[in-house]
Amino acid sequence: MQAYSDPKRESDPYSLPDIEVFELTTEEAVQKDEDLMWKAGKKFPLMHMNSRDRDRAIEWAIEESGCTGGWFWWSCFPGCIPDSSAMGPFDTRAEALADAREGNEEEEATDEEPEPCCSSIEEAEKNECDDCYEFYKSRTL
Repeated sequence: MQAYSDPKRESDPYSLPDIEVFELTTEEAVQKDEDLMWKAGKKFPLMHMNSRDRDRAIEWAIEESGCTGGWFWWSCFPGCIPDSSAMGPFDTRAEALADAREGNEEEEATDEEPEPCCSSIEEAEKNECDDCYEFYKSRTL
């Protein structure tokens, strides 16, 4: 399932989904771990030529890693390879999607200036607070 990291972008006709949520079995998930499968290949050298050895290697990798299947997500654009490794596993698709969207909400721009922390231009000079100094300087001109 493709989705938007920021749901507000869904209504924009020019934006594309930028995350993909998918489910993997335990066997599929463990095979995504290249380092673990490299170790399995050393332990079962015929795994690439013999399906029984491959099955034993996958079983060994599952036991070695404690990996479980579930829902995963990664960053990607349609028709492109993923921009990140698969993140997960999660128990549900909703949990994976929520994790993918976490921290990706765009902050709404405001026209309001932040309140100065200093109470006057003199205090800003004394405290060497450039932001407050510029704030009060712009008000006195």
